[in-house]
Amino acid sequence: MPIATIILAAGSSTRLGGTPKQLLTYQNETLVRRIANTALSLEVGPVIAVLGANENMIRSELADLPIHITVNPDWQEGMASSLRIGLNALSDESVDAFLVVLTDQPYVTSDLLRQLITTQEQTVKGIVACHYGEKDNLGVPALFDIRYKAHFLNLSGDTGARKFIQQYRNDCAEVSFPLANIDLDTWQDVEKWQGARGKELGA
Repeated sequence: MPIATIILAAGSSTRLGGTPKQLLTYQNETLVRRIANTALSLEVGPVIAVLGANENMIRSELADLPIHITVNPDWQEGMASSLRIGLNALSDESVDAFLVVLTDQPYVTSDLLRQLITTQEQTVKGIVACHYGEKDNLGVPALFDIRYKAHFLNLSGDTGARKFIQQYRNDCAEVSFPLANIDLDTWQDVEKWQGARGKELGA
């Protein structure tokens, strides 16, 4: 089935002092380019990146990739506005489902995203979300049947996919992904992550 991927990359990274977290690097790639390439590698449908703050800087990282870039002029409103912008770039007839991914989850792989797709095919659930952290902590990356598009278009403020997943928990399957619990919101978070990376490399 055709599946779109919506990359939410509009935030301003306020707690990083304005340094865009989308442009932090991992394995010699910026995080935004990394997730875009990961989505493209699935070859299951269109890839849409929603930009906002620091648009020009981030756009330059994606300009040569075969993805659709759309801009959220109301990015300060919160994540819901970016979800709406991304979904409005889709034609209902073009895809059967959509993936929602962020730029600040560096350990998301194509295998993980394929696992979400496979789980949806096997369970026939309308939502497949990643499980991490506490007992009922479900969030993105997540896959949603296109029938949920209208529900997302009614979201507002900083409400994102996580609250939506909880609302429709009975229609949700889950995939274990503990590394989704990594946050890169502050420089302390980034330094902790970089320190862990150093240990991975034997530094």
